[in-house]
Amino acid sequence: MRSDLELALDAAADAAAAETDAPDATFQSLGLPDKLVSALARRDLHAPFAIQTRSIPDALAGRDVLGRGATGSGKTLAFGLPLLTRLVGGERLRGMPRGLVLVPTRELAQQVHDAIAPLAQALDLKVSAVYGGASMGRQIDQLRRGIDIVVATPGRLQDLIEQRECSLERVQVTVLDEADHMADLGFMPAVTALLDLTAHDAQRLLFSATLDRGVDKLVRQYLKDPAIHAVASAESTVTTMDHRVYAVQHSAKVDIAAEIAARPGRTLFFVRTKHGADRLALQLRKVGVEAGAIHGNLTQHARKRALDNFTTGHARVLVATDVAARGIHVDDVDLVVHYDPPADHKDYLHRSGRTARAGASGTVLSFITSDQVRDHQRMRERAGVDASAVSVVTGHPAVRELAESGEPIVVAPRAPYVARPQGDRRPSRRPSGSSSGRGPTSGSSTYAGRNPRT
Repeated sequence: MRSDLELALDAAADAAAAETDAPDATFQSLGLPDKLVSALARRDLHAPFAIQTRSIPDALAGRDVLGRGATGSGKTLAFGLPLLTRLVGGERLRGMPRGLVLVPTRELAQQVHDAIAPLAQALDLKVSAVYGGASMGRQIDQLRRGIDIVVATPGRLQDLIEQRECSLERVQVTVLDEADHMADLGFMPAVTALLDLTAHDAQRLLFSATLDRGVDKLVRQYLKDPAIHAVASAESTVTTMDHRVYAVQHSAKVDIAAEIAARPGRTLFFVRTKHGADRLALQLRKVGVEAGAIHGNLTQHARKRALDNFTTGHARVLVATDVAARGIHVDDVDLVVHYDPPADHKDYLHRSGRTARAGASGTVLSFITSDQVRDHQRMRERAGVDASAVSVVTGHPAVRELAESGEPIVVAPRAPYVARPQGDRRPSRRPSGSSSGRGPTSGSSTYAGRNPRT
């Protein structure tokens, strides 16, 4: 049975869809400061998305917000713009941010930071991203210099708090982004512990695709009479996608994948395991398809390089695991391939949501072998996807159709490498007890829910 909060989100989405005659809103009409509106215009952002139009006025008024929007619906600015606006003019103190954004993965932390940091500069605000796999010493240095907003994964933020390099007692606005995925990763104890360190009367904005696995309880415990806004459910995105299923022999999967991967457009492959991601990327490269892999065992530098190459077009193919998928926000991905079937319908929808973003169209392809037919059919039914399996081999017309699809990518030039002068190199400043930069510190923690993958 669906909870009253889920029903309220569905009603909010229906109301948003029905407002076809509403006047066009602008960022200025939403009440954002002129400096922020000008900064948005410089980034070619002139008109707000629906989730922004509906939620920003309530967030600016100081209300708690519960929001839901499909991938590519503009959620980051829906919470980022009011967060920036409400912190304008405040005092910046060492290690004591006034805004907090909690996210489940490193990639999402960096993506949120990159979206709001340039806008923050227009308001004289400073934003820092804090996550495992990056230099803790550099993060501590930024905190000591004073920041206004910290975008963080729970594990690394807990490390910094334990080392007394960060305090949440001055936080005025807390954002929980992709709360459902934080629950999936076992972060709920850590999230509640961090929320308990913020002021009871602080504003809280929570965005989640679903309210299961403890998210509903989190909303009831920490949000006060929230304004509820939604523009689409996760299931509704399937209508903008062309879903296909190819029944393949296991021995032919790699060859069929390679034929499709050589297409002109970007292709995102999903696999179950980290080893499987590395293996498929290597197999594709051996046949001349430039492909990268992204998963939790890679260093942050390697993950960022793979994602950057995919974004700029230097690699048309990216192979990813489900955990890493939460940070993949790349425009113009018109084909997603489930090389390995997802664990459940939620993962199917989230993987698929990497295409058909912001109203665009896209194709979602699933590979299934004979032993996966029945389970995959049940999963598609739960996801609301109607697609029949087609048996294919290499060179099959259905395979050739996809192999020839997609607009050729215009490859962005690589930034020239500029070596730092020898005399300008700074010695490493690693605080005692910090990690080598490959992840959170080892040892016991007073907090539960630690996950070294972030």
